[in-house]
Amino acid sequence: MHTLDLLGLAAYFLLIIFIGYRSAKRVKTSDDFAVAGNRITWPILFATLAASFLGGGASLGRAGKSFTEGYAFMFAAAAFPIATVLAGLYIAPKLKRYAGAHTVGDIMAHHYGAPSRLITGIFSMVYCIGILGAQALAIGTVFNAVLGVEVSTGIIIGMALVLLYSTVGGIWAVIQTDVIQFLMLAFFMPLTLIIGIQLAGGPSALIKQLPQAHFSFMGHYSPLLFFGLFVAFLLGETLVPPYTQRALAAPDARNARIGYTIAGGFGFLFYFITSTIGLVALVLYPNISADQALPALIRSALPVGITGLVLAALLAVVMSTADSYLNSSAVVFVRDIYQSFINPDITEQHRLWLERGVNLGIGLGAVLFALYATSIVDALLMSYAFWAPTILIPFVLGVFFEVYCSKAALWAMLVGALVTGFWNWGPFPLQELTGITGLIVGVVSNLVVFVLVYRCFGGTGGLVAGSRSGVEGG
Repeated sequence: MHTLDLLGLAAYFLLIIFIGYRSAKRVKTSDDFAVAGNRITWPILFATLAASFLGGGASLGRAGKSFTEGYAFMFAAAAFPIATVLAGLYIAPKLKRYAGAHTVGDIMAHHYGAPSRLITGIFSMVYCIGILGAQALAIGTVFNAVLGVEVSTGIIIGMALVLLYSTVGGIWAVIQTDVIQFLMLAFFMPLTLIIGIQLAGGPSALIKQLPQAHFSFMGHYSPLLFFGLFVAFLLGETLVPPYTQRALAAPDARNARIGYTIAGGFGFLFYFITSTIGLVALVLYPNISADQALPALIRSALPVGITGLVLAALLAVVMSTADSYLNSSAVVFVRDIYQSFINPDITEQHRLWLERGVNLGIGLGAVLFALYATSIVDALLMSYAFWAPTILIPFVLGVFFEVYCSKAALWAMLVGALVTGFWNWGPFPLQELTGITGLIVGVVSNLVVFVLVYRCFGGTGGLVAGSRSGVEGG
């Protein structure tokens, strides 16, 4: 890499460290660390949310999948921005009714009691660490492709930077870096696509050189497999802890609705850009591995002086998701597990320092996860199994319909987790035999059990616990 490019990359790293240092001075309480004092207006909410979910899967993973499978995977994955827009319109504004809430567990405790908070906290942490591991793997992939270092070395270097600013600066540092990272990806990813298309001979020449199957709606996927992927992206990452945390950080329902909805709309555009980059890479570099599609285009096609900035933008995309999940994991552990079940009398200052310590510890755990993950997208899909079949359905029903029934939630979460686990990892390869993913079976089981138990017990199984959960419902 040219010296100018290295200087551009170094300047980005120094800027991120500086933001972490400045943010540390603003973090005085746990509220500052977790929800930025509820002062995130919709333009900032849009930028930080978009930067958070447009990570390694949406950039490296999406480009890699279109490299091998064409636009079909993009069409299936478009379920996530659809879900984000719907959540912005109908769920995010309602989250502002829960005054003082920091986590999904706070809201689950209000509707379903303390046991639901504990289960939500555990599954939230497992999910967040899995997604964080996928982002760590993406960071290592970028370093390997562009700088030539080992993937494991790249993981350690990149995650060390994320750990530094997110641990000292909390959500303040995460949101400020997210805004910068969003601006970088919004400019440099389209620029990379434009340059790549020109190198391929223009749009017409690019289309002529690609297999026709790459433009098919479902590609080589069977209808059942395509539907399974669509549902996985529709539910697997919807209202997960970092995204819910963003809505809770908004000052009111209006800002939560606008910021969330626009971020979902931006997702459609970004998915198209990164997927098309994968097609450009297939034409220009047909012999590379799929996950190298985007890094290869950055390394080989861009002019001197731009390469370093685009590499920084690519790292920014991945790091913005990693820092969000890292911060959310720490807040979930301290709020939903430690403070609620181990030490309810924890002081504000102790809680802040504990969140910082847990932030560091979880980051190290995610690095270990990344060293054993085989694929960015596979790591994401594996993690999705820990959210939608367990927490999502009771959470949405509680918020949207104001349901209060602890037995329904507990049984639904338990059955959803067991069914998904048995389907995916049991002694029989049920997913291979049926072609139906465990996530779909788990979500259906969760919903059916919730409805049946609620019809049997109704509100009598509820624990309306504004006082127990420390959250006031509206």
